[in-house]
Amino acid sequence: MAPPPSNETKIEEAQKLIKSDPAKAEALFKEVLVKPPGTGESAQRSYENALVGLGELYRDGKRPDDLRQLVEDKRSAFSSYAKAKTAKLVRQLLDYFNDVPDSLETQISTTKSCIEWASSERRSFLRQNLETRLVGLYMQKQSYYDALTLINGLLRELKRMDDKLVLVEVQLLESRVYHALTNQPKARAALTSARTSAASVYTPPVLQAGLDLQSGMLHAEDKDFNTAFSYFIEALEGYHSQDDHARATSTLQYMLLCKIMLNLVDDVNSILASKQAQKYAGTNLEAMKAVARAHANRSLDEYEQALSNYRYELGSDVFIRNHLRRLYDAMLEANLVKVIEPFSRVEIDHVAKMVGLDTQQVERKLSQMILDKVIIGVLDQGSGCLIVYDEVERDAGYDAALETIEKLSSVVDVLFTGKAASLE
Repeated sequence: MAPPPSNETKIEEAQKLIKSDPAKAEALFKEVLVKPPGTGESAQRSYENALVGLGELYRDGKRPDDLRQLVEDKRSAFSSYAKAKTAKLVRQLLDYFNDVPDSLETQISTTKSCIEWASSERRSFLRQNLETRLVGLYMQKQSYYDALTLINGLLRELKRMDDKLVLVEVQLLESRVYHALTNQPKARAALTSARTSAASVYTPPVLQAGLDLQSGMLHAEDKDFNTAFSYFIEALEGYHSQDDHARATSTLQYMLLCKIMLNLVDDVNSILASKQAQKYAGTNLEAMKAVARAHANRSLDEYEQALSNYRYELGSDVFIRNHLRRLYDAMLEANLVKVIEPFSRVEIDHVAKMVGLDTQQVERKLSQMILDKVIIGVLDQGSGCLIVYDEVERDAGYDAALETIEKLSSVVDVLFTGKAASLE
């Protein structure tokens, strides 16, 4: 009678069957995972290979619930592993969720469950790592206040432990959360803290690229697109060196966005023609090229067509979407100013036809421009006209009078202080 196949044999057979017969492969992996591995090195290695193989099978089969069950059922077997190995295995299994669509909620609940388990097992390093991961998941869900609550607790703990590397990562996440909440001063403060912490410890290339990327985004929010571009170059180099295709492509889009905002279309074309950009060629970069072309032609029709043709590429990234909306507003303002310049009184319908937009949309934009003092005039809604006034020059006499009054006020204050001092 032949001896039963070993665990190594079962794993080899299962790996061959993953494509052709996934059900049989799953059964073989489960046979290996029936019993905890014990303390033997060979048994632990077999158990680890079976666990990773089954996790990959669930990932490729888009089975998030089964993957969650696997993590929760088998983590108790990790007690015989070294803490570093346990942390690596748990992170690896959780990473498989990233490739499963619509699994964010499952990933959040599984990560929370693993945090509770790590706390009960007193595995502080793993717990902190999982909490940092959970912050990132909350950001994807746009649960920014939940993310901030978790960040504040982590920062207190990490500063006390003086764990600089994890501290940099958490402070960077804090900056991103505040940026998403449009609280730019706090976003900049958190980023400054992250850079200060990073100065005293070796920072991995991907984390350094993340710092540079965030610096570029915050400079772009301040409309300093030249400085932003230089930071994005550094970030691209970091992601490129690590073959992080997705983030490198996004960073390249941000670089092109900076050039578009600066109206440097020739630079956009030269960047797209570069050898490095060729590696990341695709619809994302084609979308930016279409926007650049529309901006160069000052054509709102072309611009709207680009936004329609590349709805996902230009709309899925919040940073790009916000800046393109501002660019559209600026282009619309420039076109409206050009159209109404020859007139002192013009029908809104006529202006709308000239720019190719809806009358109500044009009326709202003209109202905003009047309030922002881009146009000196009023909207006569009764007749449906815009009345434009000649800009009256400011009388310099008013400014001189105000300056004199201010100086006299200072003199009175000094005299009063002197008189009060003499009475004492």
